Amino acid sequence: MSLDKIFEALASSPRRQILAFLSEAELTTTQLAERFAMSTPAISRHLSILENAELVSSERQGQFVMYRLNRDKLVNNLTGYAFELCPIGRPLKRESRKIAKK
Repeated sequence: MSLDKIFEALASSPRRQILAFLSEAELTTTQLAERFAMSTPAISRHLSILENAELVSSERQGQFVMYRLNRDKLVNNLTGYAFELCPIGRPLKRESRKIAKK
């Protein structure tokens, strides 16, 4: 997964708010639109970007599409990025990788 897609998705305040709202419940586009006073097409565009970045996933349940946060994907990607930036993180990561190969 491209970090560019993730950061593009996180660059938008409404998308970050949607992620926060999805952190505790699976919701439909209509429920999100009502909460954020946006049109359903606008919410759908935001969800499409979030899905493309693999930060949310969707599942059809009857006539509704339920959206949920991909918590592990978000945490793993951001943690990996932080480790690359951290001056001590990269050497520790290399050391850990050597141990894992044994």
